[in-house]
Amino acid sequence: MFAGVLLFVDGVLGVLKGIAGIATNDVYARINDYVFKFSVSSWGWIHLVLGVILIIVGWGILSGRTWARVLGVVIASLTLIANFMWLPYQPVWAVVTIAIDIFVIWALCTDRSRDRSRTVV
Repeated sequence: MFAGVLLFVDGVLGVLKGIAGIATNDVYARINDYVFKFSVSSWGWIHLVLGVILIIVGWGILSGRTWARVLGVVIASLTLIANFMWLPYQPVWAVVTIAIDIFVIWALCTDRSRDRSRTVV
């Protein structure tokens, strides 16, 4: 449940970042020389699409869908990489999202809810 809620929240934040980037070019910092330089509206679309996918996957995890666990790790990893590349534009937003993605990956990879029938003494 923890991973599902975090993915859902991460998705909502991604949608908000995306809308802000698409709506106006003044919201995020302009970068002159950067290897991963894209226009602000391009980053907006990237965050919007990833945000919508995160919301869907988060909802899938909260609904108990098995496909959502694997896809959750994959999409959280992609979002983590995208936000690392986006660090110079908005460092605080990027670091918060990276932290959320790390917790999601950890929660999905260490879930032992299926092993509850075994008790460790």
